[in-house]
Amino acid sequence: MRSAWLLLLSSVLLAPAWAAEPETLRLIGNDTQYIVQTPGGPVTITRSKTACAYPKGVLQPLVPMPGVTPVTEIEVLHALNNPSVMVIDMRDEDEPLKTTIPNSVHIPYNEIEDRLDTLGCGRRADKSWDCSRATDIIVFCNGPMCLQSPAGIKSMVHMGYPVSKISYYRGGMMDWEALGLTTVREVRP
Repeated sequence: MRSAWLLLLSSVLLAPAWAAEPETLRLIGNDTQYIVQTPGGPVTITRSKTACAYPKGVLQPLVPMPGVTPVTEIEVLHALNNPSVMVIDMRDEDEPLKTTIPNSVHIPYNEIEDRLDTLGCGRRADKSWDCSRATDIIVFCNGPMCLQSPAGIKSMVHMGYPVSKISYYRGGMMDWEALGLTTVREVRP
């Protein structure tokens, strides 16, 4: 028994240095650090994995595409009761969706090109989309580091969806949950 205890203790004490260091994540593009020149000298800003940090992706701009309107939680809250606005959870299903914003609709970003009909667009004879009756939407995904809703926005606009009808909640589920706002388990199709 004593030898097992010593073996466990020595494995903890002699663990490789990398095991104790936090994982460094990408910040902007493929960069894992950003150096800021301060009066006291340079400070290196990095991003480490934490309990609430979405580990994938990189920082997303507040406006992912010219013409898209950035919104805050206040605008999202008002939209949830507005029948002329659809709030869309664009997270894909590679990671199970445990919770979402109440009254949001789940349309994964990688399916959006095939589901524009649910947003007021219609198919033309040549199979292109007519989005002249497009719905006003607010899209979100995991949060400021998530690439999914910005990718979905770009696909939608490429398919003919009017950029003026798109709003982006960059904070996504990370900010929503960090603020203690109510979530629901069900994700409506």
